[in-house]
Amino acid sequence: MLILRGGLVADPRTGTEQVADVAVSDGSVVAVGSVPDDPSAEVIDVTGLVVGPGFIDLHSHVHSIAGQRLQAMDGVTTTLDLEAGLLPIELAYARAAADGRVLHYGFSASWGDARAVAHLGMAPEADLEASLSMLGDPAWQRTSSAAERHAWLELLESELAAGALGIGVLMGYAPRSDPAEFLDVARLAASTGTATFTHVREIVEADPTTPVDGAEEITRAAAETGARMHHCHVNSTSRRHVDRVLGLLDGSRSAGSDVTVEAYPYGAGSTAIGAFFLAPERLGAWGLVPSSITMVSTGERIASLARLTELRATDPGAVCVVLFLDEDSPADNAMLQRALAFPDAIVASDAMRVEWPGGVVDTREWPLPPGGQTHPRTAGTYARSLRRMVRETGAWTWSEAFRRCAYLPAQVLAPFTPAMRTKGYLAPGADADLVVLSPDQITDRATYLDPTRPSTGVVHLLVDGTFVVRDGALDTTAYPGRPVRR
Repeated sequence: MLILRGGLVADPRTGTEQVADVAVSDGSVVAVGSVPDDPSAEVIDVTGLVVGPGFIDLHSHVHSIAGQRLQAMDGVTTTLDLEAGLLPIELAYARAAADGRVLHYGFSASWGDARAVAHLGMAPEADLEASLSMLGDPAWQRTSSAAERHAWLELLESELAAGALGIGVLMGYAPRSDPAEFLDVARLAASTGTATFTHVREIVEADPTTPVDGAEEITRAAAETGARMHHCHVNSTSRRHVDRVLGLLDGSRSAGSDVTVEAYPYGAGSTAIGAFFLAPERLGAWGLVPSSITMVSTGERIASLARLTELRATDPGAVCVVLFLDEDSPADNAMLQRALAFPDAIVASDAMRVEWPGGVVDTREWPLPPGGQTHPRTAGTYARSLRRMVRETGAWTWSEAFRRCAYLPAQVLAPFTPAMRTKGYLAPGADADLVVLSPDQITDRATYLDPTRPSTGVVHLLVDGTFVVRDGALDTTAYPGRPVRR
């Protein structure tokens, strides 16, 4: 048995904070309160530290040891790819298990990959790079024929039966497709009791000719079908129109729809250079210019429309960082603050894999070798959110912070994923996925120029009762992550 003695214990399920002990045994929390001495127990003094459930990231694309280690140093214990998902699910889970995982992991069924099977005849590889490479293909983006739609809906249904955690829908990458397709996906989610996780199509402020406003589409589908629907990274898809979108989502929830939303605390996003909304003729819709875009693998800041066109043609799956809000602008910064502060908004990272020169995308070396490139949200989303929302602005208490980062994410999946019903809170019977952090030192260190600097302030991190981080140091022998399946 392990006893964490004398920390400030935050339980987001009850909204309580108390100085107490936490006892852990066999992968579960067995006691919270005044735990008596036990000669056989290991006791760690955590006086002055905050103890809570490990963070659950609903939106991570790292799929690597290197990426999961960065997320562990950021307080994450469960990392799930639900916005994009992978196909086939069995291969995705088998590959992760064979490789070993630092954190718990899971995947949704990929609408994008299922469409690629039906439209392009592609053989799915359960590989994010392959998925990104086809997003810019006009043949993938177009509306499906009736036969194609039937084929990919059947494929998604079989993936759900195999344990996929809902359906990941990259609608924003095929924004001219028939809205009836999205309704069919929502009906499938409703009939199977699962959920959709959607990168919405463009909103009308960016493109008045879009078939349906992206934010309205998700609320209409939720109301019409009764499906659980999750709106991914509302800050990056709404940009300077986030207040209008949040108001729409609030109205949908007030009307009884099961619509959840997430945000991350950065003014730049990351995607494939071949994405629909990065076409040269589309940049003006969002007030972007070529220099708003930086290639991750090389650090190249795109200098011209001609260069953008060249990169989209030669390597459409290449990952880039796109600046959409100016974090140094008080007005833009306030928008990010409002997205995070929105009632029940969930923190999710949209973490991307790390890339090194030569095409290397993973390593077991720690500290990570120099030269790795990614979006800083991979390493810093949660520490940055805590620093900003708890320590600097006081917008959240510690229990509220853990509610946004752990409890609410677990509740999104709990209705159809039994493994999530013992995660995200801190009480006897909960999983021993715990983070112990310094309230004064928790902060992000990753920047756009140096994006793989680990966060600081996570003193201990336990995954399934096993130390992944101890006394602020990562244990490079620890691979306790387990699959999370429907």
